[in-house]
Amino acid sequence: MKKNYLLTPGPTPLPPQVCEALAKPIIHHRTPQFQAILKEAVEGLKYVFQTKSEVFILSSSGTGAMEAAVANLLTSGDSAIIIEGGKFGERWTELCQAYGIKSEVIKVAWGKVFNIDELKDRLKSGQTKAVFATLCETSTGVDFDIKAIAQAVKNSAAVLVVDAISGLGVVDLKTDEWGVDVVVSGSQKGLMLPPGLGFISVSSEKAWKLINQSRSPRYYFDLRLAKKAWEQTDTPFTTSVSLVVALNAALKMVKDEGLENVFKRCGKLAQGVRMAAKALGLKLFADEGCSSRAITAVNVPAGVDGEKLVKTMRDVYGITIAGGQAELKGKAFRIASMGYLHEFDIILALSCLEKVLHQMGYKFELGSGLKAAQEVFLIEN
Repeated sequence: MKKNYLLTPGPTPLPPQVCEALAKPIIHHRTPQFQAILKEAVEGLKYVFQTKSEVFILSSSGTGAMEAAVANLLTSGDSAIIIEGGKFGERWTELCQAYGIKSEVIKVAWGKVFNIDELKDRLKSGQTKAVFATLCETSTGVDFDIKAIAQAVKNSAAVLVVDAISGLGVVDLKTDEWGVDVVVSGSQKGLMLPPGLGFISVSSEKAWKLINQSRSPRYYFDLRLAKKAWEQTDTPFTTSVSLVVALNAALKMVKDEGLENVFKRCGKLAQGVRMAAKALGLKLFADEGCSSRAITAVNVPAGVDGEKLVKTMRDVYGITIAGGQAELKGKAFRIASMGYLHEFDIILALSCLEKVLHQMGYKFELGSGLKAAQEVFLIEN
C-alpha cells in the first residue's frame, strides 16, 4: 500500500474541511441561499487580496483571470510593458500578443533579482497603458518586489496588473496600500482548492476607466457584466457552485490562522527546504535576495537524471514534487511550501529526496538535509 503526498505548486493538498464542503449537496446558483454564500466568499477574498474593492469570481483557471485582465483593460494597438522572468511571465506576453497589444518585454534573467530602474526608464515615454508583473514566478522560485514595482508605476498613466496565482495567501501583497490596480489569482494554490476558480480584483478608477474604454472583443470574461451582476450579489453566468461553497471553508481556515501567520508558516517551510538543500550540497536556483516563500527551485546535481529523480519520488514512493520547466526541464526540481502544508510534510519530502538521491549515486551524509530543516523548524517564530 502506497500513500500519496502532494508538494507541487498547484494543485496543492485539500484540507478535510474543503473536502467536506465539496461533498455537500449542490444548490441552485440563482437563490438567496447561494447569494449569501457568494457574498461571504467575496468578503473572504477581499481579506486575502487585502483590498476593499470587489473581487470577481470566474469559473476558470487562473489563466482565465489573466486573459480577462488583458481583454478588459486594453485594445489592439495599445502598449504594455511585461516584466518577464520565467514561464508565467511569458504567459502575460503570449496573452498580450493574442490580443494585438504592443508588448515591450523586460527580460529578467531567470532566478535573478529584478532591476526596478529599467522599468522606470521604460515608463518615461508615457505611452504605456499597463504593466504586467508576477508576484511569485513558480518556474524559478522567485518572488518579485511588487511594492517597489507599484511605486514605480503609481505616478505614470499605466495600471499595474499582477499575477498572484501562486503567491496569493502565501506572499504578502497589500493591494490597496501599495496601489496595485488589478490582481488575478486562482483557486488551486495557496487557497487550497481544486482547480476551477479564477479571481480578479479591480482596485482603482484608473483601471475601471480603461475597462470602460477598451474595444477588445469580450463576452464571458467581460468585467462590466460582472460588475453589473454584482450589484445584485450575483454572477453574469453560471458559477462553480460547489467550489464557491468550498472556497468559504478554505477562507475560514486562512482567517482563523491569520494572514500574517500564514505568511510566516510558508516562509519557514521554504527556509527549511533551502537550508536542507544547502546541507546536501545542492545549489539553489534563485538568488537569495529574491527566493520565494511559496516554492523553492533546486538545481539537480551533476550526474543525476533530474526527470528520473522526480519520477522515482512520485511513482515509487508517492511523493510528488515538481520538475523544472522549459529550459530547466531535467535540470531542476521544485518543492512547494504553500497551502495546506506543514513542517512534517516538508520533512517527509526531504526524507524521500535524500533516499532517492542516495540511490542514484549522489554522495552526501544521510540525514544532513533533514537535520538542517529541523533546526529551522525548531526556531520559535
